[in-house]
Amino acid sequence: MASASSKSRPSSAQVSFQERSLIPVGMATILPHAAKQVRHLESLLLSQIGRWGYDEIILPTFEYLDVLAPGLEAELLETCYQFVDRTTGRTLLLRPDATAQVARTVAMGLVGQTLPQRLSYRTSVFRYEPEHAGRGREIFQIGAEFIGVEDVSGDHEVLTMLVECLQAIGLRSFTIALGHVGFIKGLMRRSGLSPQSQKRAEQAAARKDLPRLEEILAEARVAKAAARAIREATELAGREEVLARAKVLAVGEPLLEAPLERLSQLYQSLCSAGYEDLLLLDLGEFRGFDYYDGAVFDVFAPGVGTELGGGGRYDHLIGRFGRELPSTGFALDMDRLFHALNFSDDTDGSVRIDYLVIGPRRAARLVSEVASRLRRGHRRVTQESLKGGDDALIEHAIVAGQAQRAGTVVLVGMPGQDREEVMLIEPLQSRVESRRNGRAHRPTSKKISLAALVKAASSSCRPAKGRS
Repeated sequence: MASASSKSRPSSAQVSFQERSLIPVGMATILPHAAKQVRHLESLLLSQIGRWGYDEIILPTFEYLDVLAPGLEAELLETCYQFVDRTTGRTLLLRPDATAQVARTVAMGLVGQTLPQRLSYRTSVFRYEPEHAGRGREIFQIGAEFIGVEDVSGDHEVLTMLVECLQAIGLRSFTIALGHVGFIKGLMRRSGLSPQSQKRAEQAAARKDLPRLEEILAEARVAKAAARAIREATELAGREEVLARAKVLAVGEPLLEAPLERLSQLYQSLCSAGYEDLLLLDLGEFRGFDYYDGAVFDVFAPGVGTELGGGGRYDHLIGRFGRELPSTGFALDMDRLFHALNFSDDTDGSVRIDYLVIGPRRAARLVSEVASRLRRGHRRVTQESLKGGDDALIEHAIVAGQAQRAGTVVLVGMPGQDREEVMLIEPLQSRVESRRNGRAHRPTSKKISLAALVKAASSSCRPAKGRS
């Protein structure tokens, strides 16, 4: 995502003062051309999610720590930005996770008692992250939560909707890594790991840090056969053969066989829907949040070194806030999606606005009236009043139109020009291209009635080239 972001600067013994960044580390200013593309992406995603019957919810930016804490694991709480409420003295935190907020909202009954509930959101979450590539401290997300359905149909709906969302925004190549946290957690419990050691082992598995996982298993003196099964499970990835091998590891253990059966049902249902080529079974898939307790998934795309988003089942998270409800959902990282789609910089000379209405200062009122009428036709319009002699007005209008990348310049208030008559100058972009190619070009001009212009603007439904 094109943005202006802060960068750390090396310290120096010769510098007698601390350099101050203008933007906090890990935060970004999304510049206009990227902001337009991001909003377009958001609109496409929310529209697609809305077609499935999901209603958008707007979540608070900060919450009381003691209220939201039951839904957050200790490690996530450590990354939260916290501050004191001046009114109550209670500790507040900037939103670190949207799913926990949705869970709290549903448990409080704020969205009603009718089930199932289908909710969507676009929001930012804030987490303190060490400075390294790919990790921001403000993360822009689009997400959806499906609440109140316990069987495989709920997981199937969420994953199918995710696929359709990615296809709707034009992502041509992606893979969904699909697993079930119950299987590898069951292997760890069967190995005799203490709760503390198991937690550390789960964190290592979630990060795919196999050397660290090996250390934890060795320190806990896990039996060789059990340790070997855990290591093998974290690296089991593929298609049907993964389930076959996992069944060998699980034989005779209901604690392990139940998650595998659930995963197998989900995988088969998605394959039957035509998504087999998009799926990768990964029994080491773990996500990074301890509230996941069922099928989980991450989305990956070529050229992006980390997941674009993901989600899974969390049947007990809402219960932490007082109301047990089975649930599943996903969230997508907008910054990573932006990079996966390879949006180009907005420097290709494409049209930015439909019309620039321009005239001498004595005609400022007429400029405003014409621009307003064009906007009522759902066109993108800017306006400008120029000082100076009438002789240079046309050349000034051409220069201004090119600077603003207008499709057409509308000149009003010219000498000898009737109030209900305008001059059109177009196409400006052809002149830009001609200059690049080293050929001379001058935009054409013509006079038409204002009524004809307004009618043409209102009847044209074709969006300007390059506009989102």
